[in-house]
Amino acid sequence: MPNTTHMHIPSNQVRDIERYIRTELDELYPEGELRMFTQMLFEAYMGWSTAQLLLHRDDTINQSDLLKFHWAVEDLKQYRPIQHIIGYTDFCDCRIAVSPDVLIPRPETEEIVLRATELLNDSGANVQEGNFLDLCTGSGCIAIALAKQFPKAKVYAVDISTKALDLAQKNAERNHVAVEFVQSDILQETIALPCPTFDLIISNPPYIQEKERCNMERNVLEYEPSLALFVPDKDPLKFYRAIGLYALQHLTYKGLLILEINEHLGSATCQLLQSIGFVTQLLQDFRGKDRSIIATPKP
Repeated sequence: MPNTTHMHIPSNQVRDIERYIRTELDELYPEGELRMFTQMLFEAYMGWSTAQLLLHRDDTINQSDLLKFHWAVEDLKQYRPIQHIIGYTDFCDCRIAVSPDVLIPRPETEEIVLRATELLNDSGANVQEGNFLDLCTGSGCIAIALAKQFPKAKVYAVDISTKALDLAQKNAERNHVAVEFVQSDILQETIALPCPTFDLIISNPPYIQEKERCNMERNVLEYEPSLALFVPDKDPLKFYRAIGLYALQHLTYKGLLILEINEHLGSATCQLLQSIGFVTQLLQDFRGKDRSIIATPKP
């Protein structure tokens, strides 16, 4: 165990630990984020919900658990993502393990899965029991959430990174769903899948332009994989071109293509897909930013 003689450790009363998290980090993070960190750490280390945390504020915890909070605060001072510290995030009622090998699932992506779910539910039982494909799957969160919502569907997921796929497979197993994971590069290869056509192709591909790095937070730049984030400024839509061409060949007659997009490139991405042969609908996220496209092949 590390030498703690000179560490600034709070008392082991719960209300003092809450105060310690806030005072140690208040110059680095906004108040709302600090409240979220506190709730997530107590849930991860003590198994307490937000309501239970309120009930336990006068309790004390043991020294071993106290040290976990100390090291979490030290990691947060280095801008390490809270999800890496506790090892997981919650996404569409699924618990998804994360690591520096994959993107941390965002609420914007969760919103896209919810939209996909609504569209599939409106399409009838045949589609709900059909074949779904998630491209650039990363942690597997999209594919796993869809497999959980539609247990009769066959769900496939593709990524270029074997490390990401290893983690995604473990996430599928932890969430007790069946997803077939395939290692392939959508930009370079014909993807070898046992299913020739899909009722849904969905993707959150790399879409951040290199020139946008200067506007990004340290916790993203230093801890999440550049391979899954960035595209060259000269060709920022290269993944959408490849995915669109693939989807045009492999979607069923009434199949859906759903894409998460760069908020600054909504119109350009729609124009690209339309030029390939799609009818597109551009949608905004809960912050009012262009965030997703729903596309169907032109009749």
